[in-house]
Amino acid sequence: MGIFKRIMAATALVAGALLLTGPALTMTVQPVVLDLTSYGSGMSRVVTVENTFATKLPVELRIEELKFDDSQLVNTQSDTGDLLVFPPQAMIEPGETQSFRIQYVGDPELDQSKHFYVTVAQLPVQLAEGQSAIQILYNFQVLVSVAPAAEKPALEIVSSSVATNREGKPVPSVTVSNASNAHGYLSNGRLRITQRDAAGKQIFSRSISGPEMLQIVGFGLVGANSTRTIQIPVELPSAEGSLDANFTPQ
Repeated sequence: MGIFKRIMAATALVAGALLLTGPALTMTVQPVVLDLTSYGSGMSRVVTVENTFATKLPVELRIEELKFDDSQLVNTQSDTGDLLVFPPQAMIEPGETQSFRIQYVGDPELDQSKHFYVTVAQLPVQLAEGQSAIQILYNFQVLVSVAPAAEKPALEIVSSSVATNREGKPVPSVTVSNASNAHGYLSNGRLRITQRDAAGKQIFSRSISGPEMLQIVGFGLVGANSTRTIQIPVELPSAEGSLDANFTPQ
């Protein structure tokens, strides 16, 4: 599963096991995708972490820069110092929610969007002497994207075709370009798909709203000055014919 879908699903990644501790802990993190601007009021936002169990929850927030490689985000495993998190650590009481402020502190004259993971990592719990158990530590990854404050995304469908999914079914494939210094999301608009047979007769038409796109594809992140091809998980009536797609920003 790709990075975009994993983020949208907000799946907790098991970071470790076979450590000694008491009862299992868990948490919820909101939101899991965060957009900031390089200056102005949009430079900072808040992420909340809720401890839903009856045991104290120690967490630490870690920052790593991401880079686009062949239209996919890749973790550089490095912190450039462009983001500031406060507080960086916290002990969350049972049933309580802790707010963490994430702020961009890098160059305000940003050339184009930057992307980061802020990992909310559960920390091991100190044990009483002689106590032993198994602990599962959860990491939630928040995708933080920072765009130049004066820029807006410019998403456009540059090509579309009938593709085949893993089950061998015909599905739409759209190639989206973004000729802007700011990143954009396919889920921030409406996608209209039309299929015609060899004779030019329309055999399929569907309009997919932003919220629906979010559910079936994920956010559909398209980086600044980049192009990305996305398969839409909607089964078409035929593997033959032509496909037209049009994107209307929200």
